[in-house]
Amino acid sequence: MPENTSHNDLTTSIEIEFLLEGIFRRYGYDFRSYSPAHIKRRLINKMKQNKFRSLSEMQHHVLHDKNFFNSLLKDLSINVTEMFRDPAFYVALRKEVIPILKTYPFIKVWHAGCASGEEVYSFAILLKEEGIYDRTQIYATDFNNNILEVARKGIYPVDRIKEYTVNYQKAGGKYSFTDYYLAKYNSAIIDQALKKNIVFAEHNLVTDTVFAEMHVIICRNVLIYFNRDLQNKVIRLFNESLVHGGFLGLGTKETIQFSNYNAQYTDVNKELKIYKKKVNE
Repeated sequence: MPENTSHNDLTTSIEIEFLLEGIFRRYGYDFRSYSPAHIKRRLINKMKQNKFRSLSEMQHHVLHDKNFFNSLLKDLSINVTEMFRDPAFYVALRKEVIPILKTYPFIKVWHAGCASGEEVYSFAILLKEEGIYDRTQIYATDFNNNILEVARKGIYPVDRIKEYTVNYQKAGGKYSFTDYYLAKYNSAIIDQALKKNIVFAEHNLVTDTVFAEMHVIICRNVLIYFNRDLQNKVIRLFNESLVHGGFLGLGTKETIQFSNYNAQYTDVNKELKIYKKKVNE
């Protein structure tokens, strides 16, 4: 039995390798350096849902059926997000980052891997309450254009508003969260005024180039799905996109500590993974 189990694991690993290589060559999406456990779990689930006998059988449909690939792309995307996720992160931004941003005549922010946009709008609200939204340009990017469409529309299930309101209050919100959305039927529609300085764009962290001269880059809970080499590659991308003195915000389980660029940053908030690029580099 152990030998058979090992054989099956090896076969599965080979099938995954071939499938990811095929996706990269056929569609240009590169998942080859994603966390193996994350990728395997998502692919196996997709295979079982569609009653394929093997990943090799599923590969045929992935490569020959664009609609099926698009549905798989949704499964491989990392779309777990919410308004004011990890409220302490926003409290730290208010106290330790915003005062410095207020000294700038114009501010450029990059939300990388923005998924369905909840955290982008959260930061927009924070900037608005601190009086600097009107001189800020936010670039919100993700590799999945389908999920970007959700972000552009800014329409979310109304049953999540209670949770979002609690997060907003814990994040140091200064007003009423109801000021920022319109409830209609079973949806909450984000205030259009929050969208005016946000550009949503397709961008692949694995294969695309820098967003130059950014003062703030926020990429939370994306790197945890990448292997160490890809993490280092993406942090290099962020480093080349940030101005000296710019800020980088990662997820609580992520770090630049083991990257090649750690020495170029100081900790703004070590626990909440907010870093500042050194000015004298």
